[in-house]
Amino acid sequence: MKKKMMSEKLPLKMRRKDRQITQIDDIEAIIKKADVCRIAFADNNTPYMVAMNFGYVRGNPSRLYFHCANTGRKIDLIKKNNYVCFQMDTDHVLVPGEIACDYTMTFQSVVGYGRIHILSTKEEKMVGLNLLMGQYTEKDEWTYEDSMLKRTTVLRLDIETLTAKRKADLS
Repeated sequence: MKKKMMSEKLPLKMRRKDRQITQIDDIEAIIKKADVCRIAFADNNTPYMVAMNFGYVRGNPSRLYFHCANTGRKIDLIKKNNYVCFQMDTDHVLVPGEIACDYTMTFQSVVGYGRIHILSTKEEKMVGLNLLMGQYTEKDEWTYEDSMLKRTTVLRLDIETLTAKRKADLS
């Protein structure tokens, strides 16, 4: 039985459909392997992008979690407009060619859109931080001091659309 794509509502048509990944398990394998998620914010007509550590959980909606300081440009932008784009990629391998234009790169990538929220309760923050820690360690339950939770902002991105693609090794 085929598993349904994460979202039937795709923000853009993919030009290279032969590289598109549609199965959620395959998409989540890329997310699990990624070590950074880039988030793009809109600041009037100026884009602002940051690379952040993250945690992921499948659901309805699926979500990404991040942590940051309590003040700064990200927080200011979220308060103005919480609709963001995110991107992550893995498995970069340079494939040499005979001439410059024959060179290429293999990769896997995920791009999505959604609404990012600032979490306020201790319980919500702990869920997000545990998912974030689980992305990078084998452990997914931690304890947190109240003083640390007060000086840490935890963000939750509710994924609305998601696409993924892969350029496989050509050898």
